[in-house]
Order: sequence, then structure tokens, then C-alpha cells
Amino acid sequence: MTRSADLHLHTRHSDGTFTAMEVVARAKAAELACISLTDHDTTAGVAEMTRLCADAQVEFIPGVELTAHRDEREIHILGYLVQHEAPEFVRQIERFKQARAERIIEMISRLRKVGVELQEADLAAVADNGTALGRLHIARAMLNRGFIQHLDEAFHRYIGRGKPAFVPKMRVGVAEATSLIHRFGGVAILAHPGISSVDGQLDHLFADGLDGIEVWHSRHSPHQCEKYLAWASARGCLITGGSDCHGMAKGEVLIGGIRLDYNHVERLKEFHDRLVSKVS
Repeated sequence: MTRSADLHLHTRHSDGTFTAMEVVARAKAAELACISLTDHDTTAGVAEMTRLCADAQVEFIPGVELTAHRDEREIHILGYLVQHEAPEFVRQIERFKQARAERIIEMISRLRKVGVELQEADLAAVADNGTALGRLHIARAMLNRGFIQHLDEAFHRYIGRGKPAFVPKMRVGVAEATSLIHRFGGVAILAHPGISSVDGQLDHLFADGLDGIEVWHSRHSPHQCEKYLAWASARGCLITGGSDCHGMAKGEVLIGGIRLDYNHVERLKEFHDRLVSKVS
């Protein structure tokens, strides 16, 4: 079997339902040669995942998924091989995480105004202590309490953009997020452009310093994958891919559904090594 990777995975440290141990076990069962943990706005699970992958003989790429904005558009940026233990990086990431917590508190307050009485215990049932909280946690809590019949309903009726309990995220520009990743030795990749609806802005986004694009994603159609592959190949930028597995948070286990050819992992590591050598 060709060596392959899944470079977009989440655990309970953000909005996934799997522990690090469960992710590694499923990666091993899927015969993946390499995986990356890309929890939202936190690297809290990276140390544990490093140990577990070493034990399972699965190569591990440390990662994180940062949320940025361009105008009113939310942009997700994957940071790979970042110096995640650097104190200043930890401090900066904590700023993202704290903003998430404040956003969730405000959303719960707005939900109560429209009759959805969520309590702290409801969130505790779907998120560990210290988790980087997001809207998916609220949706899962609402589902558990019977306020909605399915997860999408939470977004369509309550917490989606323009809905009564929606609160925008902390505004960080793409250039700022990318610069943060680069400052700590990481590689910055545009996540799932097909579901971020940024096709018309790709050149502008890459002018902000991005190094590559996530071509293969579980919600990209074959046509979109072909389009982004052609775009990236024409510009010579890095190419990645991943399932964006959130455990069972979105109703199905996606890990291993996207199998990135290991050649792209090698290119990613080589690019990272060149970046680090320039800085040093």
C-alpha cells in the first residue's frame, strides 16, 4: 500500500469527540503512515499525541488550526511544525482560546433570550476542562438537551451568521495569523478553501504569506480537488490534505477517508527545514 497521511484531525482539546488515544488507534487501523493534530486555536494535545504516535509507530506532524478573517470572510489556517512549546507562542495561542471562551459565554446569554436555557453543566458534558470551545460544542449541548433535532438546526436557527445568538469571532487578519505561524518556525496552509468560499480571493490570500493550500478535504468535491490542485501546481506552492475528522461530532468518522500521498508530507518537511535554516 502507498504510504499516506491525514493532516487535518481534531480531538476533545477543541471540537472533536475523540481523545488523542482514540485518534491514534483509528489512524493505525486505517494504516496511515503519518497524521497531524490540528485542533482549533490550541496545541494542548500535541505533547500527548507525540508520545502516542511514537508508541504506535505512526509519524506525527504537530499542527494547529487558527481562525483569521479577510473582510467579513472567516479563513482557517493550518500551522504545521510550529514551535508549539515556545512560551510566547503559547501565550499568543492562549489569547485565541480565551476569545473563544468569551464568545461562547455571550452566545449562551443570547440563547437564553430566545428561550434556550443552556447551563454550564450542559457544556461540561460535551467539552473537557480547558477545551478550546466553539459553536459545535453549543450545538451538541443543544442536541443533548432536546432544543434541536439535529446539529445543523442549531446553526440554521440560532448560532449561524445573522441568527439571534450569533457572536463574531475575534478579528485576526490572515497576514497576522500567518506571521505568527512563521515567527515560530511553522508552515502556513489555507484550510478547506472549498467550504470557506474563497475561490475569488486565493491570490489575495497568498499575498498575505500563505505557503500552501489544502487540496484534498472530506467536503471538497472531485471537481474542487482538481481545481485547487491545478491552481497550486501552477504556482508551485505546497499541497496538503486531510479528513478534518471531528470524531463523531459531525455524525461520521472521517479519519483515513482522505489519504494524502506521502510525497506531499516530504515536501512539507523540506519546506519547513528551509524556513528554519533561513531564520537561524
